[in-house]
Amino acid sequence: MVDRAPRKARVALPDLRRAPRRGRPPALTSRCALFLDIDGTLLDFAPTPDRVSVHPDVTAMLPEIGRRLDGALALITGRAIADADRLFPGLCLSIAGQHGLERRAADGSVHRHEASMRGIERLRRELKRFAARHEGLLLEDKGATFALHYRLAPGLAAHVHRTLHALLATAAVSAEWRLQPGKGILEIKPDGRDKGTAILEYMGEPPFAGRLPVFIGDDLTDEYGFVAATHLGGWAVKVGRGPTRARYRLPDVASVRPWLGTALHAAARADVSAS
Repeated sequence: MVDRAPRKARVALPDLRRAPRRGRPPALTSRCALFLDIDGTLLDFAPTPDRVSVHPDVTAMLPEIGRRLDGALALITGRAIADADRLFPGLCLSIAGQHGLERRAADGSVHRHEASMRGIERLRRELKRFAARHEGLLLEDKGATFALHYRLAPGLAAHVHRTLHALLATAAVSAEWRLQPGKGILEIKPDGRDKGTAILEYMGEPPFAGRLPVFIGDDLTDEYGFVAATHLGGWAVKVGRGPTRARYRLPDVASVRPWLGTALHAAARADVSAS
């Protein structure tokens, strides 16, 4: 299924300098809809995306949380859906991939948002050449988006940002492309889609509709999701340090698993009490 992304659905990135005070998030309830980033939230970062390690507790916990929330659980990631599925084989979760450019709904239907591909071949060619010239750079071609990783060569960060800004400034590349900074990464993606728009779309569909949205993420790309969840009256949870618009915070990836476990047990107790 191919959808055209309406411009009005765009979630504005807030001014992080005006961030509120943050505390530990409360426990989930059975009326929540849970949205989870992957890298830096569920999984620790690795030198390259294909070398991340999936903790067995996470694999075991996700389907159980999904059952407790009547299916209102989705992963919201910059990875492609196929890549996320390889990390969690057999789970077939609701997933918004490539920052919402592709999205698998709870009913299994996949929505792909049509984006302008003008200039994509030139972008691919120039990015490959640039990455090949510098040891430590890794280009991840996701099809509709590109990610240039410089985690292995942090001294090249400024050079990477200057080069990609200059590349997008040329007339041969469509103005519908934009840069998205992250932790040790700079992505090029079509404009108009982000993690916030993906959450808004999920919240308009069963089994998410009418629930309290809770989004947990760690990076600048997740700020769009924080704004969307907060706008809908839900909770935004930042993992790790740094300025954020999220109301709540967990200190690191290692703290996410026990919090989810506590939330799972709380939901189970609530179900028993209600029965």
